[in-house]
Amino acid sequence: MKKIAVFASGTGSNVENLINYFKKHTSIALVLVVSNNEHCGAIEKAKKNTINTLILSKDMVGDGNAIAKKLREFGIDYIVLAGYLKMIPATLIQQFQEKIINVHPSLLPKYGGKGMYGTAVHKAVAENKETESGITIHFVNEEYDKGKIIAQRKTSLLPNETYLDVENKVRALEIEWLPVIVESVILHKPIL
Repeated sequence: MKKIAVFASGTGSNVENLINYFKKHTSIALVLVVSNNEHCGAIEKAKKNTINTLILSKDMVGDGNAIAKKLREFGIDYIVLAGYLKMIPATLIQQFQEKIINVHPSLLPKYGGKGMYGTAVHKAVAENKETESGITIHFVNEEYDKGKIIAQRKTSLLPNETYLDVENKVRALEIEWLPVIVESVILHKPIL
């Protein structure tokens, strides 16, 4: 059984989706939700589903060795970032090479990098009158949003759509594709 830890800082819609997807999986178990914010929705959803939680203190957020030690206590094989808003320490990345998967709410390399997350991405996409947006699922490296791309999923945009319309379309792609692609990576299955 491969074990996943999900890192999140926000409402937890992707966390809940991943919990539900892997709840009865025969090869993959989501066993831990990690956050830098003990009051976020992701932690509430983990507790509601009796999933272990780990709250990272301000000191621990940047200490990759300390985080890795905690993850090893839970036997974690893969990390999924689902709206986690802190930089992953290089020492943690080195210990989980190509085992940290992030979902980004744009078609990278567009609208990536420091400060480009959530609403900021969707506003930039809408303001620039893009004809499409989507999600990029990629491995994490030491630079924001620069890791090797695993998969992208796109949605068409109409000229009059607001950033909220963009956000809703992108969220739907995250819900549909994040668990499926995470599963494919972990089980070394072709990505459709």
